[in-house]
Amino acid sequence: MPAALDADSVGPVDVAVIVFEGNKFSGDVAPALAELNDNGTVRIIDFAFVRKEADGSASVVEAGDAEVAEQFDFHATRFDLLSEEDLVGFADELEADSSALVIVWENSWAARLAAAVRASHGRLVSQERIPRETVLRAIAALDEE
Repeated sequence: MPAALDADSVGPVDVAVIVFEGNKFSGDVAPALAELNDNGTVRIIDFAFVRKEADGSASVVEAGDAEVAEQFDFHATRFDLLSEEDLVGFADELEADSSALVIVWENSWAARLAAAVRASHGRLVSQERIPRETVLRAIAALDEE
């Protein structure tokens, strides 16, 4: 394991696949990720773009590639955790004429808590993210009351 990823102090790590329909990617994502990385909320570990053309052909652009590195210059601590096989698999799952950002980040904000839980011989046994649609329905229901 690279020295910058210390198993005793690393926070929870997530992998997210964010799909963009019609291969339309806004430049707003890069500064938002940079802000989260730079302020210590997350630590970007690895990322890549996968794309599927209308004809079904797929391509992968990784973080180290010049066209991406220039736009996503946010001093990420990069480790190659996403294998070529992983990325090709994500590309295969895409619908034609779409692309995805595949990103791995450490939840730096939770590293202290995670270390304290481990030091107390605790372990996470369940974690779930509530989908945005569910949150929106819950908010709408509260507004109706």
